[in-house]
Amino acid sequence: MKHLTLLFSFITLLTACTGLPTNIKPVSNFELDQYKGKWYEIARLNHSFEKDLTNVTATYSLNSDGSIKVINRGYNTQDNQWQQANGTAKFVSSPNEGHLKVSFFGPFYGSYVVFKLDKEDYQYAYVTSYNKEYLWLLARTPTVEQSIIDDFVQTVQQYDYAVEQLIYVQHNDIQ
Repeated sequence: MKHLTLLFSFITLLTACTGLPTNIKPVSNFELDQYKGKWYEIARLNHSFEKDLTNVTATYSLNSDGSIKVINRGYNTQDNQWQQANGTAKFVSSPNEGHLKVSFFGPFYGSYVVFKLDKEDYQYAYVTSYNKEYLWLLARTPTVEQSIIDDFVQTVQQYDYAVEQLIYVQHNDIQ
C-alpha cells in the first residue's frame, strides 16, 4: 500500500506540472505553423534557470515525430558566455489549443500555456506555466511598443501575477 501511495503521489505531481494555473485559459484556434520560429523574451518573472541571462530567445520547430523542438538561448552576463537548453514540446490535449507540455529533462514535463496571443500575425504572446511563478512576454522582435508592455502588465495583474517582480530583458549585439 505504501508503494501504491507513493506512485499515486508521483503521478499526481507530474500531472500538476502540466496543468493550468487558476483562472488561466489557453488560447483556442492556436496554429503551430504560425507560432513556429524565433521569439524574443521581452519580460519574465525571475527564476533560477534564467538567472543573469540577457538576449534570451526561444526557437520552435517541428521534429520528424510530430513533436516540437524547443531551443532556449541566452547570454549569461556573469559567465560572459551563451547558454542553450534544448527541449521537446507536445500538445497536452489538442493541437489547436495553446496548452503544451515541455521537457528539458527526460520524462519530466512542465506546462507551457499561451493565454494571450496576437492572432492576426503572431507578433506577441503571453505565456505561463502550471502555476503563477512563471510568466513570459514573448515577441517576434527584440523590442515591442510600450502599449503591448502596458497591456501585458495590466492583463497579468488581473490574474494576480507579481508584476512588481517582472524583469525586462535586454537585447543587444553580443557575438
